[in-house]
Amino acid sequence: MRIAYYRVSTGDQSIEAQRHALGTDFDKEFTDEGVSGGIMAADRPGFAKLLEQVRKGDTVCVYAVDRLGRDALDVQSTVRRLIDRGVTVDIHGLGQIGRGVGEIILAVLAQVADMERQKIRERTEGGRATARAALQATGKTHRGKDSLGRPKAQDGAAVAAWRDQNKASIRRTAQQFGVSEATVKRYCAAAS
Repeated sequence: MRIAYYRVSTGDQSIEAQRHALGTDFDKEFTDEGVSGGIMAADRPGFAKLLEQVRKGDTVCVYAVDRLGRDALDVQSTVRRLIDRGVTVDIHGLGQIGRGVGEIILAVLAQVADMERQKIRERTEGGRATARAALQATGKTHRGKDSLGRPKAQDGAAVAAWRDQNKASIRRTAQQFGVSEATVKRYCAAAS
């Protein structure tokens, strides 16, 4: 059987790009959507189901090396585990991974992916540190924002005041300002 495995880290991402790249000629598909790459492959719900169902002679196809594990060691042990069970691992753009040379290539690529994840973490933290310093010094981040988080959907005090003045329900207030009812509740709680 040909089996596809897809993973995206956040709920607002989609596996469709991976699916499109791999094609649709699969007997089974397993997914982990909104599952961090920081979780070991075997601990991900979709990949755990794949491991339960995969059999000798099957081919597991993935879009990229980093879909197969948390770090270089996890990727390598995951691939070895599959190969030891007689499963072929096919990585998009790389091809089938087998014993020997294939494992060496995979080890190098897994290390490169691991290094890139570390660089992303470092760049992200560097950006946060710069934003914090600018916010503390000037009241604005280095990008001109008022806070480190996402911009507020509305002015909370204005929403709470409008609701109070109009004696409006939470639902009506949410509709008026185009925000969720939870946001209205949060704004009103903060105003009181």
